[in-house]
Amino acid sequence: MAIQDPLTTDAVLAAFEEHLRRTRGVCPEVRQHYARFARQFLEAVSADDPVDLSRLSVADVVGFVSKATARYRPTTVQLLTTSLRSFLRFLRVEGLCEDRLDEAVPMVPRRQSSLPRRLGSVEFARLIASLDSSSPRALRDRAMLLLAARLGLRAGEIARLRLDDIDWRSGTVQIRTRKTGHGALLPLSSEVGEALVAYLERGRPPSRVRQVFVLHRQRIGAPIDRRTVGAAVHLALQHAGIDAPVEGANLLRHSLATDLLAHGASLKMIADLFGHRALSSTQIYAKVDVAALREVALPWPEVTR
Repeated sequence: MAIQDPLTTDAVLAAFEEHLRRTRGVCPEVRQHYARFARQFLEAVSADDPVDLSRLSVADVVGFVSKATARYRPTTVQLLTTSLRSFLRFLRVEGLCEDRLDEAVPMVPRRQSSLPRRLGSVEFARLIASLDSSSPRALRDRAMLLLAARLGLRAGEIARLRLDDIDWRSGTVQIRTRKTGHGALLPLSSEVGEALVAYLERGRPPSRVRQVFVLHRQRIGAPIDRRTVGAAVHLALQHAGIDAPVEGANLLRHSLATDLLAHGASLKMIADLFGHRALSSTQIYAKVDVAALREVALPWPEVTR
């Protein structure tokens, strides 16, 4: 590990992020969350910088989580405790913290009494049917939203998708890094493939970047970020006249899961499709059979850009 004396907060967190990236393959968004909560922990338990990691105690860990439960929503506390366990485990492995403090992080129960906020089947179908394709930007937004609504991709996964990740011959799309750090190979259905072809051939402005989706207004040709995907969902909902409980790509992911179940999808592999590491994350949906989706994937003619 490349932490040099003195052990400043910034140096420790930089090494932690590098560990998450190189050893665990965690995606940038998750690394950012983990590092943010690790910083909050260090700042809460030590007013000094450099920090003395050898003085960390169980009381520090429990006290930090206890205060967080009064400050954050349960879902945020779950992310905080996961981040803290990962950070403390990293310190122990690197010999910076002798005690197994990661085991002292309290468990926060998941609330799964209700399904995630989503669109009903009728509204979901109406949203997909209303997707516009009358302009280059509309072609981009349509392709992005279908990736979320048909394959369950997260906003960050859509933004990071590269031209090389699409295998037109085998009819698959590769997601290199998911939220959990694992990649995935998903089937490219005819509907999604046609939307991508339309965008690449008739919508995407000239650009040297390898990301599939680029900006169409300011900084034309530069890669998009996850906020661009969220903005596209917002515009699509407005265009369809749908008052959604929430907005963003997650709305389409949740709607996809429940819609597939409502139409008799096999209860097998939603965890793999959505990139869930633990089945407990998927219990509210059951699972979706990726093999069944793969049957509708067809080879695509090579598309170059």
